[in-house]
Amino acid sequence: MRPTAALLLVLLAACLRPPQNLAGRYDAITVRDAQNTPHDGAAVRWGGTLISMKPGRDETCFEIASFPLDAKARPRPSDESPGRFIACAKGFYEPTVYTPGRDVTVVGALNGTIPGKVGQYDYQYPRVDATTVYLWPERTAENAHPAWWPSVGISVGGGGHF
Repeated sequence: MRPTAALLLVLLAACLRPPQNLAGRYDAITVRDAQNTPHDGAAVRWGGTLISMKPGRDETCFEIASFPLDAKARPRPSDESPGRFIACAKGFYEPTVYTPGRDVTVVGALNGTIPGKVGQYDYQYPRVDATTVYLWPERTAENAHPAWWPSVGISVGGGGHF
């Protein structure tokens, strides 16, 4: 393999990795699995769209509509969600930053379920005791492509002034 091609493959592979604080191995448990069967202590990496958040005395809890994660561990836009979950992290998170509609990915351990409601529907939210709450940059035209899509900067022009 030529050095240029090898370098391109290394750079492309680096683009497909999750951020360092989201990297690792996690149990293959879905939100639906956790609603139906206790998996307390299982390590998960789940993500989705932030529905709401509530700072408490010692922790902040986030209600998240779950979506599948891409190769970078960012939630993929989809018309289907496997459900909702609650992720609680120690400390205070600013509500004006963690706003509804933002993409988040959390890493942590499952810790039972929390009863609640979605509208008038009774719902069992799996609870994640989060060690990481990763807020993704808002999607723009530049970052809206799939994670596997190579990003290549190309400039056309002679560099002159008009």
